[in-house]
Amino acid sequence: MKRFHLFSKAAFILAMFLFSSCEEQLTELNENPNVVDPATANPNMLMPTVTTGLATSYLGLGYGDIAGVVQHTQKDGWFGGHNHYDWTPNDWSNYYNLLRNNEFLYQRASELGFKFHQGVALTMKAYIFGLITDLWGDAPYTNALKGNLSNDYILPTYDSQEVIYKGIIEDLKAASALFATGETTGYLTNYDVFYKGNAANWHKFANSLLLRYYMRISAKLPDIAKAGIESVYSSGIYIKSPSEDAVMDYIGATAANSWPGAVAFEADPSEYRRRKPAKPLVDKLLQLNDPRLKIWIAPVYVQWVADPTLATPVDPFIRRNGVIQTGTVSLTDAAFLPLVKAGTKFTRNFNPNTFSVAIDTREYVGVPPGLIDPSSYNYNPTTGQVVQNQHVSQLAELYRGSSGGLLKARLMSASETSFILAEAAMKGWAVGSAETHYNAGVKNSLETWGVGTQYNTYIATAGVKFDNTLAQLMDQKWISSWTAAPEAWFDYRRTGLPAFKPGPAAAENVLPVRFIYGDNETNYNNANVTSALSKLEENSHTKIRGKNSQWAKPWVIQGTGKPW
Repeated sequence: MKRFHLFSKAAFILAMFLFSSCEEQLTELNENPNVVDPATANPNMLMPTVTTGLATSYLGLGYGDIAGVVQHTQKDGWFGGHNHYDWTPNDWSNYYNLLRNNEFLYQRASELGFKFHQGVALTMKAYIFGLITDLWGDAPYTNALKGNLSNDYILPTYDSQEVIYKGIIEDLKAASALFATGETTGYLTNYDVFYKGNAANWHKFANSLLLRYYMRISAKLPDIAKAGIESVYSSGIYIKSPSEDAVMDYIGATAANSWPGAVAFEADPSEYRRRKPAKPLVDKLLQLNDPRLKIWIAPVYVQWVADPTLATPVDPFIRRNGVIQTGTVSLTDAAFLPLVKAGTKFTRNFNPNTFSVAIDTREYVGVPPGLIDPSSYNYNPTTGQVVQNQHVSQLAELYRGSSGGLLKARLMSASETSFILAEAAMKGWAVGSAETHYNAGVKNSLETWGVGTQYNTYIATAGVKFDNTLAQLMDQKWISSWTAAPEAWFDYRRTGLPAFKPGPAAAENVLPVRFIYGDNETNYNNANVTSALSKLEENSHTKIRGKNSQWAKPWVIQGTGKPW
């Protein structure tokens, strides 16, 4: 019995040792070495995920379908959403994923007492929630990002736009106070893609966003907007120079970290080629002799020439330095580009007395909005979605690139803050001279695009010289929002300016004013999205599609009579 007892005791001890050893090994196996431990995560490592994700998404909006809405660009291939506003439900999960990462950034920064990182997180939170409510309307806000706390938050309720905008403003005020301390404790070099750890510039960015959102709600909450803008202006802390703009450079190593549509990563048909400048923008730039035209837009490859002596109504082939190229209707983009850069002049003649088709003979030609077949515009001989239009301008060669120079995602600019202050001054608010701010807005934009030396000539041009009208101001703000089209769209909703007109094939005869709530929400959070939809304002343009359409008016423009 004693031997058995000793054996049993030894066996028990061995078993306990083996169990303990296995438990330790299992614990080690269950710890994924490739996943950041939340308890030890460094906020610096989290910051680029949020900032680059936001910048990439914002540029995607500003260079994508919203650029079509505000008639910066049109597409002549795969153009239904871009040109005609033929939109489907739009998912916002990318923005909430960014917000979840950003919430983790804020929590870790708070635990470590890193004020700079807290300020960055609050600024990014405000920006992302600002985009969500700007784009869709009411959205989960107060109860968002809490699914890990309780099942009660798995299907979050929606907050009103008014609540969200007020929350954004409070977050930006808190961020501003944190940046005002100047503390950058814990910041590691190269993890801030916007300002490289410069708290003073982040302070200006946060305050500039306050200017943006105060003006956004100015028609609905004018007293709050007035007091807020006057307060920021009196502080003197906001973006005033292009060197302080909130921008992100592209790396250019892969398609994911390059300018969208970079030809190095695009198979034919190129995303670059099918995006064309829109006629309203080209016409305005030509009218004003605007120096930004040649920075953004390329001349047509083949210019139309009126020739009353031509024996036929129109040349069947192109001319090279005046000589007809028999059998050559067009060249490929790859063939045209080096020849044109070397100085070759391609033309095509028509007889204005016998040719009845309307032709644009200018060197710079934009595509009119909302055409049924944009690829055929200006009598293109090679129509279709996978070819090119030699008689219409393409974007400048700059936009073929992957990175560098002027290829930046632009989140907030000195020109925008200047134009906001000019508008505030026009309202009679205590922010200085409208003309001074307007001129600064124009100058800042020209400097941003490398043509600042032409400011004195440009600002004296008829149509540019300050005339104290909102229409002129919004024209210049619209031009300056090139590649940052969301702001032009939100300004248009608020003011009705510029007075855009949809094209003949547009889904409605007015411009859309919001995104459609996504299928994930309508399928899985239906009760809450239905409540949000009940607050949208129906009109004659929502009769077919119902309230969850791009023409239902959200709170921020309800009762304003704008934009239509």
